[in-house]
Amino acid sequence: MPRYPRLALCVALALCPLIGFAHSTKEAAAEMAAAARSWTSSLTADQLKIAVFAFPDKERENWHYIPRVRQGLPFKAMTEPQRLLARTLLAAGLSHRGLEQADMVMALERVLFEIEHAPHRDETLYYFTVFGGPGTSSTWGWRVEGHHLSVNFTLVDGQRIVATPNFVGANPGEVRIAGPQHGSRVLAVEEDLGRALVLSCSDEQRAKAIVSATAPGDILTRNDNVAKPQQPPGLGYADMTAGQQTQFKALVAVYANRLRTEVADGELKKIADTGWSRLSFAWAGSVKPTEGHYYRIQSPDFVIEYDNTQNNANHIHTVWRVFNGDFARDLLQEHYTDSHAAAGDRK
Repeated sequence: MPRYPRLALCVALALCPLIGFAHSTKEAAAEMAAAARSWTSSLTADQLKIAVFAFPDKERENWHYIPRVRQGLPFKAMTEPQRLLARTLLAAGLSHRGLEQADMVMALERVLFEIEHAPHRDETLYYFTVFGGPGTSSTWGWRVEGHHLSVNFTLVDGQRIVATPNFVGANPGEVRIAGPQHGSRVLAVEEDLGRALVLSCSDEQRAKAIVSATAPGDILTRNDNVAKPQQPPGLGYADMTAGQQTQFKALVAVYANRLRTEVADGELKKIADTGWSRLSFAWAGSVKPTEGHYYRIQSPDFVIEYDNTQNNANHIHTVWRVFNGDFARDLLQEHYTDSHAAAGDRK
């Protein structure tokens, strides 16, 4: 089977949301709040103590992507009706593709258990946590997190939605052991579109795009509290051909479209409004499949990273970070400034 199945179709589908931005986040925020209230209302008093934190709690920014015990309530500790409500909350934040991808990430824990027989390889150890009181006018947040999945949403004034950090990983990147998941590749499009873009470069373009012959061992931003821009920037959007620019937009859209349409549209609109020419593409490592490689997409505002080097280049980490706005830090600063100013006017 070819490694790039229907690549042109993938590009076309990824670009569909770039056509227009008619959706509003108001409905999305209302659905998230309703789903969060339904789930928390189903919990016992003891479960609520585990699952719900105050919004200012430092735990809200305590994110990671490794297998570890987390704060929150895992699927493992829920009843079946509670699990269904929790999944409804996850579905309120993700697109159909994003939800399917999250399910596949969780299912890979079964594959790892077959390989390692380690008790922490458990697809029910994905934790749901709510921060603050979900409402249509309140400021609150929620998180779903476990090995290789960290979905973080912050809602400011009940309407403005921030969905970073957003991390999705896959181990194995391609399932090569016998079984029902044999051959599955959770992050196939992210890998194939990225490689297709670098392979399309001329020698002159590659001199800019390929920033190192060796790929780093992980995403460079790790789980740092504040993500920092990386250097060198690589190949600028303006230095790409028209066809490459289309490929590049499709690759960015793949990451945005993990989120539900309204949120994805908003992220893509920000990029379009500020200018695609602000973005760049950098590659490190081999351009051959099954050999270690890394790429990043970066603007002055955000970075998308992809790394596939561990386990003989069959273990992928991907992330979307916003330099000043992870966990809605920039919007919250604006919110608190406006609130204090309004309070001062009332004195």
